[in-house]
Amino acid sequence: MLKTVLATGTALLALTVCAMAPAHAQTAGPETTAAGDPADGEADDVIITGSTRAQRRFDASYAINTISQEDIEKIAPVNFADLIGQLPGFQTEITGGEVQNIYRIRGLPNDGGFVSFQQDGLPLFHENDGVFFRGDAILKQDLMTERVEVVRGGPAPVYASYSGAIVNAITVTGGDTPRGRAQVTLGDTGLYRLDAVQSGPLGGNTYYAIGGFLRYHDGYRDNGFPNDKGGQLRANIKHDLDNGSIKLNVNYVNDHNVFYLPIPTADPRNPGVSLDPYIDYFNGTMNSPALRNVDLRYRDGAGVIQNRTSDLSDGRHMQMGNIGIQYDADHGGWLVSAKAGYTQGKLDFSAFYSTTNPADGASFANGYLARATSAFGAVSRFGYVLAGTTTAYDPNAASGLVMQGQYRDIHSNFYSAQANLSVAKRFDTGIGSHDLKLGLYASLYGENSTTTYQNYLIEVASKPRTLDLVAYSAAGAVLGRVTDNGVLNYAATLSKGDSDAKMIAIYANDTWEIVPGLRIDAGIRHERYDYEGWAALTSQANLGDVTTLADDTTRAFTGAVVNAGLSPNVTNWTVGANYDFNNHIGIYGRASHLETPPNVQTVMSINPTIITTVADQYEVGLKLAAGRSYLYVTGFYTNFDPLNASFLAYDPNTGRNDVNVPFIGEAQVKGIEFDGAWRVSPWFTLNGALTISDPKYKNFQSSTGADPEQAEGNQIVRQPKVYGNIRPSFDFTTAGTDVSVYGRYTYMGKRYVDLYNNTALPAYGTVGAGVTLRRGGWQLQLVGDNLFNAHGLTEGNTRTDSLSGQGSAEAIYGRPIFGRNFRLVVGTSW
Repeated sequence: MLKTVLATGTALLALTVCAMAPAHAQTAGPETTAAGDPADGEADDVIITGSTRAQRRFDASYAINTISQEDIEKIAPVNFADLIGQLPGFQTEITGGEVQNIYRIRGLPNDGGFVSFQQDGLPLFHENDGVFFRGDAILKQDLMTERVEVVRGGPAPVYASYSGAIVNAITVTGGDTPRGRAQVTLGDTGLYRLDAVQSGPLGGNTYYAIGGFLRYHDGYRDNGFPNDKGGQLRANIKHDLDNGSIKLNVNYVNDHNVFYLPIPTADPRNPGVSLDPYIDYFNGTMNSPALRNVDLRYRDGAGVIQNRTSDLSDGRHMQMGNIGIQYDADHGGWLVSAKAGYTQGKLDFSAFYSTTNPADGASFANGYLARATSAFGAVSRFGYVLAGTTTAYDPNAASGLVMQGQYRDIHSNFYSAQANLSVAKRFDTGIGSHDLKLGLYASLYGENSTTTYQNYLIEVASKPRTLDLVAYSAAGAVLGRVTDNGVLNYAATLSKGDSDAKMIAIYANDTWEIVPGLRIDAGIRHERYDYEGWAALTSQANLGDVTTLADDTTRAFTGAVVNAGLSPNVTNWTVGANYDFNNHIGIYGRASHLETPPNVQTVMSINPTIITTVADQYEVGLKLAAGRSYLYVTGFYTNFDPLNASFLAYDPNTGRNDVNVPFIGEAQVKGIEFDGAWRVSPWFTLNGALTISDPKYKNFQSSTGADPEQAEGNQIVRQPKVYGNIRPSFDFTTAGTDVSVYGRYTYMGKRYVDLYNNTALPAYGTVGAGVTLRRGGWQLQLVGDNLFNAHGLTEGNTRTDSLSGQGSAEAIYGRPIFGRNFRLVVGTSW
């Protein structure tokens, strides 16, 4: 790790020297525009997110990145989280599959709830987390995205709700010249994908753009069925006015994405023994064709036993439609922007979650001796059979282990109407000028859900078969079964509810340019919410099948509901100062205050934890730019108080995640980010990002007897102290062909799975590379990820290890990173 940090630090120091040095290769100095700004290079990138009006990135007094289509091509991300994870301050976990991955910003202790996904400055769903989906499930990367702008900290709490960061996808719009692009992607993981975009004029100052993708993917792991199938379509029509424009847009998503969850990697009886012969590290998964016809069984509110079938291969099936309108115009120096959109969607989600560690087959069976004897009479012995059959299964003929898993079936409908109106005006005064922006944002949104979890007994193997545990008499007769067709617990968790919300926010921001280069800006946002909802009450029930224990302790609807309402309000603010010495060197400082209210799901939950979290963020930055080279260095400090680190632990006796372990305290994170590019020559560029931080728990309390002192000062769960990447790129022309050769080294430092820091997720680094050839309008790209099959684990097993670990110094249960894979892209532009 030290060598990696030193190598990355040395490269970024070189970027600093280059950015500070004169651009001596250009004898006439940097090429400038009429305004005297660098005409080429990243410093001239125009950004609009988190800003009163469009401005150069170098002029911003906060940390922001612009990711172009060319950047996306060279990064060649496997999913949206992989793309965002190349930025400093963003620690992402990309191992869940295409969507619903982990996004953490500067140590904020949350898996994605503080990252606002927007399209053209407006969210598609008001809250950052819906029922088992977040922004990357309804906004997917394709050629219809012109660029992605990402704000880290800074003014994010003023320009978006719940936000320590904003990810804003700017869509392609048409112009006077027709243009289009199409590409086919083939991958050795069974990937077949078609992307296309077309834009151009319709006449009468009216323009169009339409694009999207269709994709079929077997997956990075072998489920026994396709991992991803479906696609996205987006389109817009824009009409230019004398003083602005008006644009209509539509989005449609219909996509299936199977979710990868943690797998056991070593034998808990002897952590030095790998389970790779049974569950392949790079290809194995607990997903299985054995779970394509799951029988969900529970008792409804009328006391009637219900049966419903679920298919694991459906995965996360997102169906979503959005329609929006955007108006921007200049009325005598008043910039008016009005945006509105309506989203309606449906999510059907099925996944197979990890629960407890694998267990010795004999020990697991004997743990049911008392219950089986009480239910069936004198039990002489237990035996395993393949579920629903009489075919014997002997764990000792394989790993000697069996394990549990939890099938989760969730159905949700959601809607979100959102609108934003703002006006901005620049005023000259006796002391400089003020650029004032006033805004009003409102949203009506809601969602419902029906949730059923039930637990299965499976073998320790890739694509595992389900098992039955059978109790026998001394004479060898079957007395009964602990399981029922593989089910250990029917309806271990059962819930149903509905929620609706109204919210309104007013915000203002003023940028005061005292003298050229010296700016002070401040913003404030006040939000008021009104939630109403209900949740169905449940109780424990026995479904009455005397031949099995699987239905003895299920949850059943009582027929009663509990109504709830909540009216939180929060106030966020930011203050920043910036001084640019010249077009090449600048500094800034900023303080931000973020309050996040409970989400709307609290009013369709039984006994939810209701808490408003507060994050105070401070940052100071150094900006250096010279031609196409740049370096941004940002020091940051975040204090998150109160931090609700409570969790529901899995109870193997009930099969439910119902053991409440409340931990309330603070999170404190100090760190520094480096974001740079060094254009060594016209044909060689080195990009890099590095984050070094110290994410700590502080001042914890617990009311259940767990020792909070053991968490004091510990590293925040799943967050590293060091992470980053280096991306070299060689670009040249030979024989009339433009050639680009590029690579990527990504490093992730050591993390811990638990509050007590007992079990570590070891550090790892991966290498990727690619080559792109362009000739005429044609393009050919070959890219590979994790070329040396580096091993690395993410997540751990959050159902059981969140407090005190996995009983081993290093994790033996987790989500491995994806193994070596290749993709070929053939495209054409016109």
